[in-house]
Amino acid sequence: MTKTIGYRDWRWQALLWHHVFLLWTTVDAQTRYSIPEELKQGSVVGNLAKDLSLGLSEIFERKLRVASEAGKQYFSVDAGKGELLVNDRIDREALCGQSASCVLPLQVVVENPLNLHRIEVEIKDINDNSPRFPTQEINLKIPESVAVGTRFPLESAEDPDVGGNSLKGYTLTKNDYFSLKFKNEKNGLTSPELVLEKSLDRENMSIHQLLLTALDGGNPVKSGTCKIIIDVLDNNDNVPIFDEKEYKFSLKENSTKGTLVMKVTATDIDHGINSEIKYSFGSRTPEAVLSTFEINEQTGQIVLKGELDYETFPSYLIDITAKDKGVPEMEGHCRLQLNIEDINDNAPEIILTSKPSPVREDAPSGTVVALISVKDVDSSNNSKVSLQLPKGSPFTLKPSFSNNYALVTSGALDRERVSEYKIEITATDSGSPPLSSKKTIAVSITDVNDNPPVFSQSSYNVYLKENGVAGSILYSVSACDLDAGENAKVTYSIVDSKVHDVSVSSYVYMNSENGSIYSMHSFDYEKVKVFHIQVQAKDQGSPSLSTNATVHVFILDQNDNAPAVIYPSPHAASHLRVPRTAKAGHLVTKVTAVDADSGHNAWISYKVSEATDASLFMVSVYTGEVRTKRAVSEHDDSSQRLIVEVQDDGEAVQSATVTLSILLEDGVSEPMLELRHKASEPSKTSGRITLYLIVSLASVSVLSLVTLLILAVKCMRSSRSSASCCMRRTHCDEDKKPNRKLHIQLNTDGPIKYVEVLGGDVMSQSHSFRSCMSPVSEYSDFTLVKPSSTADFKEVISVLDASLPDSTWTFESQQVSAIPCLQCSTTCSDECIFREINLTYAHGAIILL
Repeated sequence: MTKTIGYRDWRWQALLWHHVFLLWTTVDAQTRYSIPEELKQGSVVGNLAKDLSLGLSEIFERKLRVASEAGKQYFSVDAGKGELLVNDRIDREALCGQSASCVLPLQVVVENPLNLHRIEVEIKDINDNSPRFPTQEINLKIPESVAVGTRFPLESAEDPDVGGNSLKGYTLTKNDYFSLKFKNEKNGLTSPELVLEKSLDRENMSIHQLLLTALDGGNPVKSGTCKIIIDVLDNNDNVPIFDEKEYKFSLKENSTKGTLVMKVTATDIDHGINSEIKYSFGSRTPEAVLSTFEINEQTGQIVLKGELDYETFPSYLIDITAKDKGVPEMEGHCRLQLNIEDINDNAPEIILTSKPSPVREDAPSGTVVALISVKDVDSSNNSKVSLQLPKGSPFTLKPSFSNNYALVTSGALDRERVSEYKIEITATDSGSPPLSSKKTIAVSITDVNDNPPVFSQSSYNVYLKENGVAGSILYSVSACDLDAGENAKVTYSIVDSKVHDVSVSSYVYMNSENGSIYSMHSFDYEKVKVFHIQVQAKDQGSPSLSTNATVHVFILDQNDNAPAVIYPSPHAASHLRVPRTAKAGHLVTKVTAVDADSGHNAWISYKVSEATDASLFMVSVYTGEVRTKRAVSEHDDSSQRLIVEVQDDGEAVQSATVTLSILLEDGVSEPMLELRHKASEPSKTSGRITLYLIVSLASVSVLSLVTLLILAVKCMRSSRSSASCCMRRTHCDEDKKPNRKLHIQLNTDGPIKYVEVLGGDVMSQSHSFRSCMSPVSEYSDFTLVKPSSTADFKEVISVLDASLPDSTWTFESQQVSAIPCLQCSTTCSDECIFREINLTYAHGAIILL
């Protein structure tokens, strides 16, 4: 489609310099404008924004710009109107020479998204050049004896214009001796020749002056003139004649200096000196020929003395003259058409039409990164270029038109793996041998928030002493994010959860910047033994990503509770009666105390602090049993006062005391008669409760005994196989030491637990079984007390669930037989493996799972 953009029918001169005749054509999605040459700077070529369907605001936003493939920037864009303007003087003859078509290709680049439009501006010729002869005067020497009809070639005029404005013909001033004829050359051009129409008579006229005029086809017609001066000579009436009027030869452009191009030969039928010939290039030979070739005037050999370049001069048209040595000199003429054969001596050139834009790492395949063009100034197959990218690159080249390509993404990008690509593009032509060039393009990958923060550990264990200072730091967690910038900035927070029905935020708070966790108040082991904090690390991306980790906080017990005496009550006065007939070892009473602490802080020992008679009574260190050291005599005071001190094993030691009043009486046959009397008078309700307790405790004891026997058998059978949850006792050589603590390793997938083996005394022969259960936990753990193989102390294996709340149930059973599996061996040299014992409760009863 062709459309006239603007035209005014003024005089040609005004049209040439002041107005523009403009056309645009769209062919195969390309826009073409037509303008005459020599337009003034600022002249409008066309409305580029309208023709490319772009709004005026898009010119700024999409950074519209024009790039010329001709090298010089002949055009610019009016950003306010979207018009394509002439930026510099356009001389068609300088751009395209004698070519019939003169088209300037332009590349219009717009961004966001990146796109390339190809525009062609056709430069129309105007008649701005007159025909011009190589010289303003031609001197010919013609013997008078020359025959009528002899032709003398003349220099042709040149007109840089083309088409109808080019050279059209010649005229010669009227005269009686010469006329003008024309010779059609093989290259399609017409050259003038001077023809002798009448015999010359030197004596009548020795010099003839003629005016040769060259005319072009423009409107108005322009012309150029050349004066012809003819000197009429005598005698030597034969001119040298070349073998051919026109020679044709081809020469490779990589020929070296000194290469023989060809040899021309001319003959003169005269005799003597008039037949001796010397060769030379024509008097109007251009400097480009004289600097590249030379001719031997004696032999006619033409030799290469310069360098050939097909891209500069693909061919040469050389005039050769042969002159004899007669008087006057006679000369003959011929022409050499020398064609230069192209060789592949130019590597392809890669041109960045637009600089590469940064690419998001989540960019889809096909995203345009940069626009590239390639050219090779060689010809034919030597100018055919192919482009390659390195293998494995997530980019590819998409061809558009006429050696233009778009660099687009072809695979997934990951900034964390490669943040910048150095893409090496290789351009290779089809010559033999092929030449190639390389260009490296740096493409940076911009980050998107595709990586969540990652904690250094999935869970953390924090051990904190109770009674710490409020506001002290508990622990610092850290997380890193592989992303960059704001996407890598991490803030920390605590995920709200409950600890004993209380929000965890009332226990601790967290620094959002550095991940430090601080206590809100001091902790009491007796109330909270362990709790869990869910911490979250969140980045600043959009959308933000987060990761959680668990911080297990274990409260470590401190000895902050003194033992409490349960029996006898320290607040109620009680009198114990002992018969004077009591022997040594008589059981007077048993002091019972508990300690709210745990571990070695809860180990209790008893001793006599004060006594009326220190030789009469003693207290068992571990059981609290008060017995007589010797037999009671009649001389002992009837009223004895005994202060028993109860101490724990913590640091520093905490203690409590209880005062016992003992009456020595005659006639009391049973110890603790008063207690038995009181026990025989309970109410019916108390009797039933006592009965229920006895039955429950007996049931628990029997079930526990059966369970331990079954486990002992299984333990011996599977001692060589691993269990899903087992205990391994180590350091058996320490078993016989009193007051020892033996650690046992516990492997379990359940709640976090620990095991302790506690020492006992050598005096007590009673054994107890205590089951500690939580009303809020389905499973509970057990504590077993049994004698060692040497019967000189007892072991207490305590498996305590650290997650149990402070409130527990405690049951004590009667004596239990020793279970062989629960001790290693008589020599204590082998490992003993215990399977986990799981107990649960239902409606107050202990049920074995």
